[in-house]
Amino acid sequence: MICGVGIDIVTVERIERIVETRKERFLYRVYTDRECASSLEGGHAAKSLSGRFAAKEAAMKALGTGWGDGVRWRDFEVVTGSSGKPELFLHGKALSIAEERGITTSHVSISHDAGIASAVVVLEKL
Repeated sequence: MICGVGIDIVTVERIERIVETRKERFLYRVYTDRECASSLEGGHAAKSLSGRFAAKEAAMKALGTGWGDGVRWRDFEVVTGSSGKPELFLHGKALSIAEERGITTSHVSISHDAGIASAVVVLEKL
């Protein structure tokens, strides 16, 4: 049973500007070490970070908490799975809320085109 659906869109340029001006602070506040390591390797850091940012926003919306309730950016971790598709891992308060609601499965889709990154997250009880 679907428990929540979230969608978000962000311009790659916006994330690129933030990284240029506040790189360390922004990366530490928003992304896990694993996300940073994956996103910063290769030549598409802004694109990768933008997709993960959109996925985190979409996951927050799917969970239905907003950024209140003690939920933090790093409570949502988006990594590339072995098959190449994005995977969502919940930590901290986001994980506690998901467990309380019986959420057991997540589905993530991230897309990039024309300087835009978008993401959809579906949360389910199985």
